[in-house]
Amino acid sequence: MTATAAAFSDAQLRTDLLIGDSWSPASDGSRFDVTDPSTGKVIASVASASVDDAGRAVEVADRARHEWSRTSPRERSDVLRAAFELVIEHREELARLVSLENGKALADARAEVTYAAEFFRWYSEEAVRVLGTVQTAPAGTNRILVLREPIGVALLITPWNFPAAMATRKIGPALAAGCSVVLKPASDTPLTALAIGALLQEAGVPHGVVNVLPSRRSGAVVSAMLDSTPVRKLSFTGSTEVGRTLLRGAADRVVSCSMELGGNAPFLVLADADLDAAVAGAMLAKMRNGGEACTAANRFYVHESVADEFAARLAEAMSQLRVGPGTDESTRLGPLINPEAVATVDRLVTDAVDRGAIVRTGGHALVRPGWYYAPTVLDAVPADASILHEEIFGPVAPIVRFTDLDAAIHAANDTEYGLVSYVYTRDVAAGMRVAEELQAGMVGLNRGVVSDPAAPFGGIKQSGLGREGGHEGLLEYTEDKYIATAW
Repeated sequence: MTATAAAFSDAQLRTDLLIGDSWSPASDGSRFDVTDPSTGKVIASVASASVDDAGRAVEVADRARHEWSRTSPRERSDVLRAAFELVIEHREELARLVSLENGKALADARAEVTYAAEFFRWYSEEAVRVLGTVQTAPAGTNRILVLREPIGVALLITPWNFPAAMATRKIGPALAAGCSVVLKPASDTPLTALAIGALLQEAGVPHGVVNVLPSRRSGAVVSAMLDSTPVRKLSFTGSTEVGRTLLRGAADRVVSCSMELGGNAPFLVLADADLDAAVAGAMLAKMRNGGEACTAANRFYVHESVADEFAARLAEAMSQLRVGPGTDESTRLGPLINPEAVATVDRLVTDAVDRGAIVRTGGHALVRPGWYYAPTVLDAVPADASILHEEIFGPVAPIVRFTDLDAAIHAANDTEYGLVSYVYTRDVAAGMRVAEELQAGMVGLNRGVVSDPAAPFGGIKQSGLGREGGHEGLLEYTEDKYIATAW
């Protein structure tokens, strides 16, 4: 058994901190349990980093970044390409690990790992394209040279819902740009991040360039790193509430921030929409990762003329989903991440029904081991229902009927969020007009999935700052240096 394969065995699963060249327990010996959401049972005990550990990780990353930033773009590219190949080689082990600690169905977990690997491949190709510029000053007196240099040590904070992809989406561009990183994964799902750290070591990432610090003491640990002089970049994916707190902390030292925050995505079905395509797209946009995604369709605005048929078809498709443990091959909808998530979804559904919404299918938690909620479709949801104004993060599709398209667009935009929107119509010109009027950083026009490593992912308003993916994602980890000279 290879060292990497052993990392995924029950006996040798990585559960300690990765700092520099060693796997070590927390400095004070603290640990926390990781739970399988499909059963509620503990599956591992993981080291919980302390403030001292955080300080040591930043110091190690700072030392390592100097040498790493001086490596050639081709060397960095080769390392990232090797990481891509290793993730693909161990796709099945990683997918099962994701499913075990996150609960998502294996089909979703496999898709996530493939998506995660693509960030390493994409940024292996982008590493050789950190381009600068040269021009003559308008007055003709000198040349203007602009270089793009690595920003420094990057603090990466990732969520539990995509434990593989959110890690690689941040690590890939940081390494390509020549930065070193400290990754703080969500405490619900640290095992996948630790496994990726082991794969990066095997891929040839120099010691200290990638450090992985799980911790239950997130506030203290993150604050300590933000207060540390070498940390010049913060990239966070998570809730808008936590993002606001981190932005306030980063302001004290003027740390560059990329924020991928909450969403409340509208899904518009126009009168002329192809309903086969719209329902298929709705299932993708709503049920990817069981609805536990910031890009999940949260509010379905459906034209009155097709609303009955759309609601019936969507309810039929949702009711056919087999619910069960994510690690079961036949499962299509796994559990929610924890009991609090079930309670939140149930509160939102109950409020909508109390206000007059009609349950087309589901509408209740499932009584079984683990934390499950039935796939649910609500019809005729009133505008004042809480479910239209809060991120659901669960398998619930609320339908709002409309007759006036402009009013529907206004309702879609009536939120503090602006991450992604979806539009279905046979009229491409009308679809483009609606897409331009929707206040979102991304729009899926007749598509239920927008995420792609080659595309700039991110939102407007309180859904975030900056972009991940694409060439834009690489530039988030660089700073421009202007040199004035003449020859």
